[in-house]
Amino acid sequence: MNRTRLISSLATVALIAACFGAPVAIDAQQTRADAEKDPVLKAMLTEMDRSMSQLQLKGLAKPFFIQYRIEDVEDLIIKAEYGATEGSQHAHQRIARVTVRVGDYKSDSSGGRGDGALQLASLDDDPLALRSALWAATDQAYKAAISAYAQKEAALKQVQTPPQADDFSHEKPIISLADLSALKLDKAAWTDRIARTSGLYKDDPRAKTGDGAAQYSNAQFQGRVTNTWLVTSEGAIVRKSAQQYLELYAVGTQAPDGMRLDRSYSSAASSLNDLDTADVFNKHALDLLLSLAELRKAPLVEEEYHGPILLSADAGVDTLRGLLAGGMAATRPRLGTEARTNGPFASSFHAAILPEFMDVVDDPTMKSFNGKGLVGAYDVDDEGVVAQPVKLVTAGRLENYLLSRTPVRGFPVSNGHGRAGVTGPSQPAIGVFKITASNGLSDEELNQKLLAMAKDRGLKSVYYVQTLGGLALG
Repeated sequence: MNRTRLISSLATVALIAACFGAPVAIDAQQTRADAEKDPVLKAMLTEMDRSMSQLQLKGLAKPFFIQYRIEDVEDLIIKAEYGATEGSQHAHQRIARVTVRVGDYKSDSSGGRGDGALQLASLDDDPLALRSALWAATDQAYKAAISAYAQKEAALKQVQTPPQADDFSHEKPIISLADLSALKLDKAAWTDRIARTSGLYKDDPRAKTGDGAAQYSNAQFQGRVTNTWLVTSEGAIVRKSAQQYLELYAVGTQAPDGMRLDRSYSSAASSLNDLDTADVFNKHALDLLLSLAELRKAPLVEEEYHGPILLSADAGVDTLRGLLAGGMAATRPRLGTEARTNGPFASSFHAAILPEFMDVVDDPTMKSFNGKGLVGAYDVDDEGVVAQPVKLVTAGRLENYLLSRTPVRGFPVSNGHGRAGVTGPSQPAIGVFKITASNGLSDEELNQKLLAMAKDRGLKSVYYVQTLGGLALG
């Protein structure tokens, strides 16, 4: 029996191509001419052509690479507390992020603050306004890159160990033009639903638990649609869209000794249809409420515990994400070191980091699981590289890293995991993080094994961890 856990918020590495010609379209019919039908992309391409042909300060280097990324982000947040709505917040803005690199692929200006600048951009697709924002950000990013490159060249002369990898990877440029999305939902219906959920503590007879009464009961809905346009001087042209929806409930009280008891539940999805129904979500919320009285009466652990514990699926996912996800992202080590990367697995390549029965794959191309869409899935990353599944751990051994276009020793190219938060620089990060255990056990079998271990060790009790903590909504 195989047991799989997905962590969704991450192929074999391709060899560097011998030559770099025209962009490759994911859809063979997509061309630059198709891209220019989009007013945002047309403005970006026009300004990119101007920058690459004209941008140079007298006596200083020209950029060898420029990337334009415009993100159109629309957010809606609805809050409720104690059965009453606290109102909503709606925001819509566009941000242009420009990256300029001076030098060459082997050694460039990247690192520190020398590789990016931000500008607010027009929401109405006006080409002159968009180009003006891009021009201002490009000018700022170029001047910062010139300064950073000079500082980096000076720093390199002070170290004895040269860099172990190039600063920037060669990648085949692609053209990918996905449809745009809009934030469309029934605001009034969600406002009512959130208010009802936050009022379960007083409206549902089963939740009136006396000494377990809630001291706070909050609910929140968040919807976000992000449309992204990306253009590089190498010829990559990308338009993509992502939707994220989240419903949260948080409740808490205090134990007789003053200890905070916080519980929370959330449902996240890439479409509204994949969120929990109101009945399902409220059932989970009610279970949290009912658990407060039990938690208040739970005995204190007065002495240290040395023994096995069993983690629930929820706690197990959080634990494995914390232990593994960040450490498998390959980032550039500081100058003068021989390290491959940073983090807990910097020197663990080909070494055992998990039990032999565990495998880890990050597959951002995995769009759904058990019939529901996955928030972490994507087709093209935020550096214009096609997403790839990556076998990170095989039979417990670390065999690969998550890579952006910043190479590390032994890994010269990206595997499509350069991801960026809104306005942020690209960094290697997980997409859909899949952990599989061969010969896995059922929940009941795991529980029986825990009890057997307790008996063998002469323990009076053992622990089952249901969750790692609650979330108090602000």
